[in-house]
Amino acid sequence: MTEETRQKLKEVKQSFRLIMDGAAAASMREKGLDYRVNWGAKVTDLQRMAQEMGKDYALAIELWKEPVRECRILALMLMPHDKMLPEIAQLWAETLGTVEMAELAPFYLFQYLDEAPILAFKWIADNDSLRQVCGFMTLARLFAKGQIPDPRGVNETVDQATVALADETLSVRRAAMACLNKLAETGPLGQQVVDNALRKAGF
Repeated sequence: MTEETRQKLKEVKQSFRLIMDGAAAASMREKGLDYRVNWGAKVTDLQRMAQEMGKDYALAIELWKEPVRECRILALMLMPHDKMLPEIAQLWAETLGTVEMAELAPFYLFQYLDEAPILAFKWIADNDSLRQVCGFMTLARLFAKGQIPDPRGVNETVDQATVALADETLSVRRAAMACLNKLAETGPLGQQVVDNALRKAGF
């Protein structure tokens, strides 16, 4: 880490005191979002910070290493999409830590990567619930943008999602349904495929 990046990291962490929300942090803990450090900052405040700072690869890499909720979210916002290597994306997916991060990562970063479809299909087939959530939400974002996979990809999505709808983890079930809903919204064919799959699965 360069001295410049080290100084930026220090300043960012100090700035969280200005936007902290103790009540929000306590509420997150009660809901199971267990971060080592959580200032309870609003995502909108972090968005404003990210806009003021601009994209910064080196800082994003260091922020993700910090066990701090706000650092992790800022890392997602500051990472330049064109510099995010697949192996780094995989590493981040393996260290998400919470459902919140598994849902925010696709929204702020993963959906914009060239390798997003490949990574998403890999994650929805993973045994880890957070990576499954991340994968389904990444696909949902891609479908929302009109990026529809080939028939094989559609079938794989539907097969994995319908299985996930019976998962014991609520966050996985919700992500799978969100993914199917976005696929259904891509057009009549998507709607028909999803309806048929859900009917066959007993939903």
